[in-house]
Amino acid sequence: MIIATRSSPLARWQAEAVANRLALSAIDVEFLIVTTEGDQDQTRQIQEMAGRGVFVKEVQMAVLEGQADLAVHSAKDLMSSPTPGLNLAAFLERGDPRDALIGMNLQQLPQGARIATGSARRQAQLAHVRPDLKFTGLRGNMETRIAVAEREDVDAVVVAMAALQRLELTDSVAEVFSVEEMIPQVGQGAIAVECRDDDLTINEQLLGISDDPTRRCVEAERAYLAELGGGCELPVGAHAYLEEGIIQLDAVLASRDGTTLLRNRQQGYDADALGKAVAEELLADGGRALLSINGASS
Repeated sequence: MIIATRSSPLARWQAEAVANRLALSAIDVEFLIVTTEGDQDQTRQIQEMAGRGVFVKEVQMAVLEGQADLAVHSAKDLMSSPTPGLNLAAFLERGDPRDALIGMNLQQLPQGARIATGSARRQAQLAHVRPDLKFTGLRGNMETRIAVAEREDVDAVVVAMAALQRLELTDSVAEVFSVEEMIPQVGQGAIAVECRDDDLTINEQLLGISDDPTRRCVEAERAYLAELGGGCELPVGAHAYLEEGIIQLDAVLASRDGTTLLRNRQQGYDADALGKAVAEELLADGGRALLSINGASS
């Protein structure tokens, strides 16, 4: 079985995690390394390209064209709508969904401190509680991002805690935000596996490694994002977890400058219906105006 993946250390870690699960079923694997648009263009911010999808499209194409059997992704990088010809067949058990500060913690940051982040979601939520903060873009692999915190013109950077844990880089963490303090990106911390939708054998094999609680939670988050019609370039976040089998979904939608921040929390059994219900409530509560301001529509 051939697994398509990007070449970054984090992407390789994720592909190895999938391979290790498959090995438990005596399935041999090899890797196909794919370079994506997001890998090739290290100068522009993600929002200046195509937003969501710039780290997955070429990996998906390798599977669609038969060069590989599986595509492994960070779930947060996926488009909110399905890719024709592919099935999102498995999610590994979710890692830490939280965000972390490198450099200084929020209380230590001086007035007017400069924060490096490539995420509109992180920027909006930080600006909401600290309007004095200034922001600059952030690209590169995790080691590069951590190094940015050492620059004289940057006071701290914000990154995903799961990536730091997987690469054993947590020594640099100054603060970890709870999911209540900063609602994560849709799919954050989860590893997603796609295969061709007509490959019944591989679909069945992937079902055996998929974590159902993670699937239900990520599907609720993705349904919320899909209903908004947005991608990762918008200040949008969602985090779902299970409580006695019931999905609890927290979501946020904000203006880019963080002056307006809408939140909604609901619970339910059906992931798709729950995600849509949360989105509809936020849209009715002023979200449509925010999406219009941010250049999206629903």
